[in-house]
Amino acid sequence: MNSFYKGTVLLVVAAFFSECLEFFVNMILARELGEEGMGLYMSILPVIFLIVVFASLELPISISKFVAEKKRELHFHMLKHTLFLTVLFTFAFVAVAMVVLPYFPVFQDYHPLVMWLFVLLIPIVSFSSIARGYFMGVQHMGKIAFSNFIRKVVQLVLLFFVYQSFQFDLQMALLIALATLVGSELLVCAYLVSAYFIQFQVLSREPKHHIKGKTIRQNLISVSLPTTGLRLFHALTNAIQPFLVKGALIASGFTGTMATENYGMLAGVAMSIGFFPAFIAHSLMIMLIPTVSEAYAKNDNEKMVKLLQQAMWITMIYGVPSMFIMYIFAEPLTHLFFDSSAAAFYLKMLWPYFLFHFFVVPMQAYLIGLGLMKDAFFHTIWSHVISFGMMYVLGSMESLQMEGIILGMNMGAVLLALMHYFTICKKIGVTVFLVRVRTA
Repeated sequence: MNSFYKGTVLLVVAAFFSECLEFFVNMILARELGEEGMGLYMSILPVIFLIVVFASLELPISISKFVAEKKRELHFHMLKHTLFLTVLFTFAFVAVAMVVLPYFPVFQDYHPLVMWLFVLLIPIVSFSSIARGYFMGVQHMGKIAFSNFIRKVVQLVLLFFVYQSFQFDLQMALLIALATLVGSELLVCAYLVSAYFIQFQVLSREPKHHIKGKTIRQNLISVSLPTTGLRLFHALTNAIQPFLVKGALIASGFTGTMATENYGMLAGVAMSIGFFPAFIAHSLMIMLIPTVSEAYAKNDNEKMVKLLQQAMWITMIYGVPSMFIMYIFAEPLTHLFFDSSAAAFYLKMLWPYFLFHFFVVPMQAYLIGLGLMKDAFFHTIWSHVISFGMMYVLGSMESLQMEGIILGMNMGAVLLALMHYFTICKKIGVTVFLVRVRTA
């Protein structure tokens, strides 16, 4: 357990400073882009996440799980084969993107170069994914933590320097914002890939056992396909959500500009603040996937129960106070972005959405470690179908509008957390109170 806590603390500390930097990044963007520009920026981000899912194929998760479960002697041939597959997939994805992306209507409101930034992002994400997966699997969390931190430092410095030095129209300001995001990813990719190839050379000189390429593909695909499906569905729903929210608000009586501005306050302000503590959840996720995978491979039920208890308690300890603080100080926090009482109201109403999301992230990692990727995928589908349906129905009501949108979001988060938790408890043989089920 010492390595679990040590790795988690390291990731949490680095992620805390990264989130602080992200907070400043969003403040700079909000002041430079304005309410409408922030709405446009937040509307295009889900498309970036969608491209990241396609480019990575969830290799960080599948590789980390493979490395954690298998002996070190098998790592070299696995990484060698994975690198070859990544090169092939990257060329294929870049070719497809260059053909398909020009027909995406979402790019009409943005500078023409934005689309080419997205094409450049594909190889960056693909090759950094291999390195991330390996370092997660061997629990070299220092490299993961440093890469996450340096990304935000570079993005913040570039944004501050460029925006302070020059004046731009809205389209060019959005292009600069997205270019700094891709540029910071490029720097992180260079660091991770360099560290990866150093480790690869070390493995090449150590004793190794050959493993068939077919076996490697089966091991990776058995994890990558369902987790990619999960992330792809999540990315698609995130890409649809801005248009769903704005469509519901327009149906309730908002103008198009008003709907975009309110979505900007919801996604760019309220959700930026509310998800600030989520760096702890994502740090837990990175540590839990290889740790739970190893425990499950060894059939160590006691360790699996203990890991679940620790994840739930850690989430409760930071999650509840965080929501209390955000509820009390909603006005001064949101005023750092915009002088708007609406954003503060949205932040207060969204507390169940944020709190249950903090529980969902480590539980999803736990499901992946147990080999229950399909369960996590179907849970996500059902929760989003119900949530989106309620968001549109309630949000389009003139008496509710944004309140209806937020009620639908809260409902989906609670439902997803409960489905994840009940499935995990059933799999490891404990009650909902984490007490071992007695067998006759």
